[in-house]
Amino acid sequence: MRFRIFTEPQEGASYDDLLAVASLAEDLGFDAFFRSDHYMGFFGGDALPGPTDAWTTLAGLARDTTRLRLGTLVSPITFRAPGPLAITVAQVDAMSDGRVELGLGAGWNAREHAAYGIPFPDTGERFELLEEQLAILTGLWTTPLGASFSFEGAHYTVDDSPALPKPVQRPHPPVVIGGFGPKRTPRLAATYATEFNVGFAPPPMFPEAVGRVQAACERLGRDPATLGISIANTVVCGADDAEVARRAQAIGRTADQLGGAIAGTPAQVVDTVGVYRDGGADTVYFQVLDLHDLDHLRLLAAEVVPAFS
Repeated sequence: MRFRIFTEPQEGASYDDLLAVASLAEDLGFDAFFRSDHYMGFFGGDALPGPTDAWTTLAGLARDTTRLRLGTLVSPITFRAPGPLAITVAQVDAMSDGRVELGLGAGWNAREHAAYGIPFPDTGERFELLEEQLAILTGLWTTPLGASFSFEGAHYTVDDSPALPKPVQRPHPPVVIGGFGPKRTPRLAATYATEFNVGFAPPPMFPEAVGRVQAACERLGRDPATLGISIANTVVCGADDAEVARRAQAIGRTADQLGGAIAGTPAQVVDTVGVYRDGGADTVYFQVLDLHDLDHLRLLAAEVVPAFS
């Protein structure tokens, strides 16, 4: 299994904070560092110093790390037009020597859009935008050198684009799509995704979401085994119950409020991850909310990850 660190910088983190987490994650052998793509916090607190742009952050980390894979979980289609996003991702892929992944979604946080002057269409239109962006991104990246790419959709038109630059990874960087939707999300993942991510699902709910996307693959003639499956969930791990409670308190929760999370002692966390693995997951994103508690990462690397090697 692959183990990845997933952060929420909009709740309050500078680039240096993120670099410290990413550097340690790399040193400890984690597979990847992913971050959310939000412009406002929503867990409470002052969220100082304020938001950092996801792709600016990843560009910096591309030069400040050497092995760690880097990505977003996930970038909303409302933040960026598809052509410039294709250029940005390809450039960061080059800056990282082929270590970038793009998580893309329809977006959900209306408040951050209002706060920063970003249009926020209704859910149906956002899913239409998502589908068109996926078609444009993959089309631009996979168009042969010397050829051009055009697209005519209900929302976007691309006219005779040179489709440059090309990403380092071929045919393109991995695309991560996730969600719980019963119809549109599984179809889009089966059509475009390298990996399907289920976010914050308790273990009993996980196999159902996996089954829907695998059924969508079969309907579209895709071998379900070619689609990676991942779980992202909050992690609160402690050497004993007291340390679990302390780490829960640090993120504004009590031990009793961790029922849906990957939580407990290392042995308990191993058991929970094992249930996700048995449900089809090949990748786990540990959502780490206290970015200053670096010993948390050290504990996970020392006592949880080796159980799956």
